[in-house]
Amino acid sequence: MTAQAELRTDPLALPSGTDPATYCAAALRALSELVAVMNEETLFLRSGNLAAASQLTARKTDLAQSYVTAARAIQHNAAAIRAAVPDAIDKLRQGHAALATQLAENLRVLASAKNLTDGLLTDVARRAGKSAAPATYSSGGAGSNPSQSLRGLSVNRAL
Repeated sequence: MTAQAELRTDPLALPSGTDPATYCAAALRALSELVAVMNEETLFLRSGNLAAASQLTARKTDLAQSYVTAARAIQHNAAAIRAAVPDAIDKLRQGHAALATQLAENLRVLASAKNLTDGLLTDVARRAGKSAAPATYSSGGAGSNPSQSLRGLSVNRAL
């Protein structure tokens, strides 16, 4: 086959010479491994071990890319795959549901961690503002105006 002919091949077609059952099994394996990595990441995040969770990023990215590529090809060839391997698509759907559940849990843990961090930063900023306020009195005997004291911390939330 010439290079031009190879460029024109359908990127969503199953690789030539690949058995649909073997391809679906490989996709299901990638999906199962992705769910396992997401679960591991969630456990690390829940325990506050962000360094260990970040170590999983490359593996998670590779597995996600493999699964998405396979899922698109399977979706594109669903009729042929269903005819050749009737239960493969149902197994993949079940695996995809497990992934969706794991992703929802992962996002819930991340949201909790973000809320906790925001709360801690707010508390630190309030205490820093209180402790930085001068303990003086005005000529009328009233306390100093807190609006002139340090108000807190500046935090870049873009990260």
